Amino acid sequence: MSGPHLLQRVRPEWIDYNGHLSEAYYVLVFGFATDALMDRSGMGAGYRERTGCSLYTVEAHVRYLREVPPDAELEVWTRVVAVGAKKVRLCHEMWLDGVLRATEEIMALHVDQVNGGTVPFPEEVAALLEAGAEEAPAYAGRAIG
Repeated sequence: MSGPHLLQRVRPEWIDYNGHLSEAYYVLVFGFATDALMDRSGMGAGYRERTGCSLYTVEAHVRYLREVPPDAELEVWTRVVAVGAKKVRLCHEMWLDGVLRATEEIMALHVDQVNGGTVPFPEEVAALLEAGAEEAPAYAGRAIG
């Protein structure tokens, strides 16, 4: 990873009654990071309109490690850790001031929204995803418990 894949300012309405980022908004920010990965790998808005295909998150594991204060400028780093014919596994890391605040590991499927069901990635998309693949971080694949 050469640099953060998403920069996101925390909005005032995302702050909860404890004075920090509410848990739902961690997932929102990670969703923006998935969108950014889709753009970088050829699955942006034009692709979705042209093909009727998109990524659907079917499983996610979020770890809330540190609080995020109001008005923070978050960095999210994304790594592709596995690519299958119809699926991709991603790990997102949320950083602030050099401190890891949260992680999210997701499994996403490539879905044909017109005809229904999963379909293989086009060769060019698969090649971009595979070219960016990295080793999974130590926390990936962990179970809750």
